[in-house]
Amino acid sequence: MLSEYLSILIYMILASGITLVVIFANKLLGPSRPSARKSAAYESGIKPTGTARERFHIRYHVIAMIFLVFDLEIAFIYPWAVIYKTLGWAGFIEMMIFLGILIIGFLYAWKRGAFTWE
Repeated sequence: MLSEYLSILIYMILASGITLVVIFANKLLGPSRPSARKSAAYESGIKPTGTARERFHIRYHVIAMIFLVFDLEIAFIYPWAVIYKTLGWAGFIEMMIFLGILIIGFLYAWKRGAFTWE
């Protein structure tokens, strides 16, 4: 059983080692020329205005959550589409129930005006 995981362990050790070598080589060999301009909040030269604690409208967060829901939907649909023939009717019915629930949620959000931007 150990021989099955030996290649994975070697790969993880090599990947970690190469990562550490690159990070430390960058620190040792890379130029370090700090300046007041580089230490500023923005390197573009534009002075920051306002506070970083500014409040955002709730609509930004609602749109972000809706995007995540429908983005995760694709994460579930793609693997299903790859093997749907092997799942048979049970897999098809389960996916249709899942999509039905998502469509009901989509219609509810649309009716409530979640997609309109004011």
